Amino acid sequence: MNDTVIVGVDGSPSSLAAVDVAAREARLRGAALRIVHAFSRPADLDPMIHGVLAEAEQRARAGAPGLEVTRTVASGDTLTVLRSESRHASLAVVGRPGRSALGDLLPGSTVVQLAAHGHCPVMVVRGRPDPRGPVLLAVDGSPAGNAAARFAFAEAELRGADLLALHVWSTWSEPTPYEGPADPLNVVVDLDRLRSTHRRLLEDAVAPWRTARPGVAVELRLERGRVRHTLLEAGRDAQLVVAGARGHGGFAGMLLGSVSQALLYHADCPVTVVRAEE
Repeated sequence: MNDTVIVGVDGSPSSLAAVDVAAREARLRGAALRIVHAFSRPADLDPMIHGVLAEAEQRARAGAPGLEVTRTVASGDTLTVLRSESRHASLAVVGRPGRSALGDLLPGSTVVQLAAHGHCPVMVVRGRPDPRGPVLLAVDGSPAGNAAARFAFAEAELRGADLLALHVWSTWSEPTPYEGPADPLNVVVDLDRLRSTHRRLLEDAVAPWRTARPGVAVELRLERGRVRHTLLEAGRDAQLVVAGARGHGGFAGMLLGSVSQALLYHADCPVTVVRAEE
């Protein structure tokens, strides 16, 4: 694994918060930190950006004394630059989408595309990046979900945190229909059999990593309901949510599954999206 964590910086409060988190992640991994800024116009190379980068470096060193920190300023659009930098990184960290002091470095579409096409896991810092609560793993049984499980167990071990593996299922794709006593699906569908099938999916998804990292305390949770809503609710008490870049559902043309996108935009804590291993 590459021993560098990269963080995208644009001068916004969210990107500076991302520097704090990225420094902590680099320290946990025993990795170096590289602060990255992309510019598309020569006018962007003014004293302001140098001041932003200097502040970012100062925050990183203050938060993680002794950390190896470097800066990179590259010409090109943000997605291209960060995707290229991610080839040589173990983790890419960015702030949540929003306006910055230097322009829109990381609009929402760029965050989604980086999470979908980056060459390493991508962490979006949002909500409360406090090192408390469990690491929440969204389990869906997909190849990307398997890669996410591997990352989540490693992250929980690094943080000394518990891991909550949550799989949400329903008899229909979202939105879940009414599930009262008169629901005809309770007549034509064997719900107990479906529940058992999804329970096995959940257990199989985490089994290899429970064996590989026996020191991580794991809670398995199976819930029937709306996937996005349930995961967002569970994320309120988590310190990190980990999800695969694409699940089984969604449209072929989508960059990310709808669940991953909902987490990136609405979670109450940082979210890491992990692509399936190629």
